[in-house]
Amino acid sequence: MKNLKINKNPKVDEKFQTYPKEIRKKMEHLRKLVLETANEIESINEIEETLKWGEPSYLAKKGSTIRMDWKTKKPDQYAMYFKCTSKLVVTFKELYGDLFKYENNRAILFDLKEKVPKAELKTCIGLALEYHLLKNKPLLGQ
Repeated sequence: MKNLKINKNPKVDEKFQTYPKEIRKKMEHLRKLVLETANEIESINEIEETLKWGEPSYLAKKGSTIRMDWKTKKPDQYAMYFKCTSKLVVTFKELYGDLFKYENNRAILFDLKEKVPKAELKTCIGLALEYHLLKNKPLLGQ
């Protein structure tokens, strides 16, 4: 594996510290999957880790922003968000059906008690990280 450069905003760590301990562990797992996936994609050498709308967010040069968060109004779930005008979530639904729970065309939802399907989620993350290279391909270009 290559050495992925992470342009990290220190406020992201501060945000992670605001989550309850059980939630922080789940959110850190999502973060690890994003960074691990980015590191495995040959075309990605650098990723930005920042806050957008107060949520941990990740963006590669030719990709679409991935955000993640947990909200107190829905304490039993957390989510990974994608640009709602992209074809990403539509593609995820086509690929994985009801393996994931979705919020319209903008998010994959996770229950706190469920095990995250790692390989499938990494595929979704990879599609988002390379979105502008792939958006005209079958499924994504529909």
